[in-house]
Amino acid sequence: MYKILTKEMLSPAICRMKVLAPRVASAARPGQFLIVRPDEHGERIPLTISDYDAEEGSVTIVTQKIGASTKEICALEAGGYFEDVVGPLGLPSDFVEKTDEELSGERYIFIAGGVGTAPVYPQVKYLKSRGVHVDVIIGAKTADLIIYRKEMESVCDNLFICTDDGSEGFKGMVTGLLEKIVTEDGRKYTQAVAIGPMIMMKFATLTAKKLGLPITVSLNTLMVDGTGMCGACRVTVAGKTRFACVEGPEFNGYDVDFDEAMRRQGMYRSEELEADHKCRIR
Repeated sequence: MYKILTKEMLSPAICRMKVLAPRVASAARPGQFLIVRPDEHGERIPLTISDYDAEEGSVTIVTQKIGASTKEICALEAGGYFEDVVGPLGLPSDFVEKTDEELSGERYIFIAGGVGTAPVYPQVKYLKSRGVHVDVIIGAKTADLIIYRKEMESVCDNLFICTDDGSEGFKGMVTGLLEKIVTEDGRKYTQAVAIGPMIMMKFATLTAKKLGLPITVSLNTLMVDGTGMCGACRVTVAGKTRFACVEGPEFNGYDVDFDEAMRRQGMYRSEELEADHKCRIR
């Protein structure tokens, strides 16, 4: 059993929990994920690690209420327990293995969409601890859906806000803001990282390619069992079949077949809707 140390709602549909899991916390690295199970009958849910503290022995996860299982997770309270917390799983971000010399002179721009902002935070935090210049774009539909603002401000050099409706910051898509700060503002970067909805990562990749900017994307939203056994997260990368949970979740954005990935995301939509309906009528 894994105790929930704290819980807070970042928005009506997004909750953040700090969970006591010392072995996971001591081994965790940016870019990795874990699997939680709320009770012995619960579904295994893969969630990207949003922070970790080896000294405290805690890991932080952020969950958005989408279907029955995520609603079950968000219904848990501080002081309660998860039946299982397994991890860290997946490969760490590529920059974790780079030397200080290799990272010197690098300038990163992160494009974070919606709940994808949460797993961006530990990556930015890590890079800043290594002395790397990091800017961040956070995109959301409206200003009240922006999460991790203060946390991101504390670890990045420049934070840019983007909202679809213009309620705060740049009005429009994150791709438009990325193009603006590079072409109009003259900011120069050596590497981009995009984490968020699949459609956002697809167009962020197209924009980065237009700008001649290398980009890494995270395919964490494809994962189901997290071990490569189910095959749900298989996707074509550079013409080869890859499994996001064991060979990723991060890949070169230029190489990802996003259209295939989006079709795969919709494969279990009817089952998810049915499970959510059963959950609501209980």
